[in-house]
Amino acid sequence: MFDRRVDGWITVIAHLFNASFDDGLSVEIQVNPEFGESAIALAEAEKYAEVIGRLPTVLRKDVETVWIHKGTEPFGGGNNNLLIHVGQADLYLQDGILEETFVHEAAHTSLDAAHASAPAWLAAQSADPTFISTYARNFPRREDIAESFLPYLAIRYRPDRISLSLADTIMQTMPRRIAYFDNQSFDMHPIE
Repeated sequence: MFDRRVDGWITVIAHLFNASFDDGLSVEIQVNPEFGESAIALAEAEKYAEVIGRLPTVLRKDVETVWIHKGTEPFGGGNNNLLIHVGQADLYLQDGILEETFVHEAAHTSLDAAHASAPAWLAAQSADPTFISTYARNFPRREDIAESFLPYLAIRYRPDRISLSLADTIMQTMPRRIAYFDNQSFDMHPIE
């Protein structure tokens, strides 16, 4: 398991749980033994499995494992995994961005490999007037997909949850990226 608190890989005998979703996908949730007894670890696994299960299928298709640790460190995505530090999860929840953070990290896990270097994505990136965030602009190959997918999801599937001015900003900033995502025929269950 990767643990950001030590900025490296750790070897532990983790609590293991399987989570299955109604689209047929499943993940193994590996909970650090620092949580103590299995019942406590299970409660953590179930809490995050529920949130992960609300992500669109396209964002979960390559997620094979979820690592859960204590600590206040940023989440991570990639390597067929989602990394959670529960202290940071509490902060994301307080800020109202827990699910949004999972969208970003799961985009790394399930979209980056197939799309971040795709010629059509790079053409859309070049054709759009700018990037949706400074983070995407500063790290276009690594962060643009993850930073762009949440605004795409908002504009296409939850426009009632954003302001008209934000919707306009998204449409003006990344119209070609939106068209690129539209053309992928992503499986957006359960939000579609």
